[in-house]
Amino acid sequence: MGNKQNYVVAVVGATGAVGQQMIATLEKRDFPVKEIKYLSSKRSAGTTLYYKGQEVIVQEATPDAFEGVDIALFSAGGSVSKELAHEAVKRGAVVVDNTSAFRMAEDVPLVVPEVNDKDLFNHKGIIANPNCSTIQMVVALEPIRQTIGLNKVVVSTYQAVSGAGVTAIEALKEQAQAFLNGEEATPSVLPVKSGEKHYQIAFNAIPQIDVFTENGYTYEEMKMINETKKIMHLPELKISATCVRLPVISGHSESVYIEVDKEVTVEELKTILSDAPGIVLQDDPDQQLYPMPFYSIGSNDVFVGRIRKDLDNPLGFHLWIVSDNLLKGAAWNSVQIAEKLIELSII
Repeated sequence: MGNKQNYVVAVVGATGAVGQQMIATLEKRDFPVKEIKYLSSKRSAGTTLYYKGQEVIVQEATPDAFEGVDIALFSAGGSVSKELAHEAVKRGAVVVDNTSAFRMAEDVPLVVPEVNDKDLFNHKGIIANPNCSTIQMVVALEPIRQTIGLNKVVVSTYQAVSGAGVTAIEALKEQAQAFLNGEEATPSVLPVKSGEKHYQIAFNAIPQIDVFTENGYTYEEMKMINETKKIMHLPELKISATCVRLPVISGHSESVYIEVDKEVTVEELKTILSDAPGIVLQDDPDQQLYPMPFYSIGSNDVFVGRIRKDLDNPLGFHLWIVSDNLLKGAAWNSVQIAEKLIELSII
């Protein structure tokens, strides 16, 4: 264990969807909390939330709010992290940041505990939590890389609207109800709230998450590509991604094609995955057993199934990977990082 028995923990963005899940996860894990601080924008300050049944008043997130804080879990948007993360570090906190603000910074570890927890030893005050769709994929790919190597990854995602926040969840519900009532809906959130055009998500699939980059890929797709290489320490990995938003409230799904270094059977690959940490194998086609987003909600695990050998390439395999994007994809991975900091006596 670390040097302390109990820690002062701050949750930045406490009133948001991920912030709420962080709080619930800290409670559920019985994290060694001496004192908890809920921090948010000026607009939400003064709100009353709870921790283990005790009232906690939400405070405005300012530099001085981090005085005495040991661990700060950030999930309030990249601009807030850029403004306040270093201020928290200056005051002695270790920051676990759940935004894209620092993920690709050279001196910031990008960590999924099942994959690269040793990178935590290199932190300089800030640790980045990867993108939700990246996290679940690398949890499944790392045991494969360790045992039979990994050369190529082609991923197509089927992402839930909760990844775009509470307003996207509400938009899906309102549009679905309007459609069923035979009414017109006016989309205003997806694919990107600040974008010029908005499309209905109810009964639809939108092949755009985040804005497009110059190479024709979206930022979400480039995040998956670059983050996977960084987390797995595989700069030469051949990887491409297509990210699609579906009318699912929570739980991201991914169809992943991989090419490995040596031939194994499907059964051998299943064994590798079923023995790996953080993974639940759900793969029995005869019983129609396979992962589904609806049934992943509330679980910290990554579910893998539909494992098949490619019909043309003896080194190719196809997998289906599902996880709760608000938990393993965000809140649980952040708390898990904090737990690892204590377990490895880093904090």
